[in-house]
Amino acid sequence: MFRKLLNSELGRPCLEQYIHLDKSPITVVLDNVRSRHNIGSAFRTSDAFRAERIILCGISSTPPSPEIHKSALGAEFSVEWSYRESTVEAIKELKAAGYTVIGVEQTENSISSDAFLNGDMKLEKDKKYAVIFGNEVHGISQDAVDLCDITLEIPQWGTKHSLNVSVAIGIVLYTLTPRG
Repeated sequence: MFRKLLNSELGRPCLEQYIHLDKSPITVVLDNVRSRHNIGSAFRTSDAFRAERIILCGISSTPPSPEIHKSALGAEFSVEWSYRESTVEAIKELKAAGYTVIGVEQTENSISSDAFLNGDMKLEKDKKYAVIFGNEVHGISQDAVDLCDITLEIPQWGTKHSLNVSVAIGIVLYTLTPRG
């Protein structure tokens, strides 16, 4: 038999505690993500993996929004966020601040996320990373891809060539987030 744990048994921090916890060295950047539900999911997943922050770019909506809140379940209050009109502008700011920029996109010479799962590659300690996720239809803009230091591809074996952006965020943050 299995008994579901109560929320009170999970040992999760409250909002005040969470704000003061160490975060992973990962900033999530959303490049023109159009669905507010996907944006809310990005907040919720970023909270789960303690991402440093989210940068919303272009047509990506910002809180407050009932649709974002519906998927975020309040994570829009725990995860720091900012808005930039342009993803290229955001990437240039991040690079100037010393971030390594990883685009999640299918490109020539992209690295499989499996390389991180099987231990062939690891994020370097004491470095900060920005992970770019693209629009639901068009992916990351070519101008943004051109500025990436690495492109990361999630292997897929079906007929579709892409995953929903919120699913991709979950896979990538789970794959890249340092443990412990």
